[in-house]
Amino acid sequence: MAHFDDDDFATVETGASLSEPKQCSALRTNGFVCIKNRPCQITSMSVSKTGKHGAAKVHLVGVDIFTGKKFEEQNSSTATMMVPSITRKEYQLLDIRDDFLSLMADDLTVRENIKVPDGDVGNELREKWENKNDDDMIYVSVVSAMGEEHALRFRVCQP
Repeated sequence: MAHFDDDDFATVETGASLSEPKQCSALRTNGFVCIKNRPCQITSMSVSKTGKHGAAKVHLVGVDIFTGKKFEEQNSSTATMMVPSITRKEYQLLDIRDDFLSLMADDLTVRENIKVPDGDVGNELREKWENKNDDDMIYVSVVSAMGEEHALRFRVCQP
């Protein structure tokens, strides 16, 4: 899975588009781009020099931020690619029921439509939830991009 820092994500208002165009030459490693219609974090990028067949080529390797699957794409440096609008919001975990998380936002609204993450993160979250102390609070980070939302990580706060 991709590594995220808190400052990796821009705040996007309601009604904002799912992605925006950006020239290939302006993309950077650790940035985000849509490859094969999937939101990816760029893990490596190389530029070939301009030759007799036109503009320089940009070779991108990215990892899907939700699945961890690797994608590659090559384009002209002057081509336009779509960059996903990505948001991250943190919720307090209230319960885990039938593979879904019960989450409370800062404004006290509750949502129950986010699935428990697959793999190690989901297993560790279930274990922490089952073995937590009464005073412990678990916060879950939900990342949204390209019309999808997934819980990608969590943290435990102890008083």
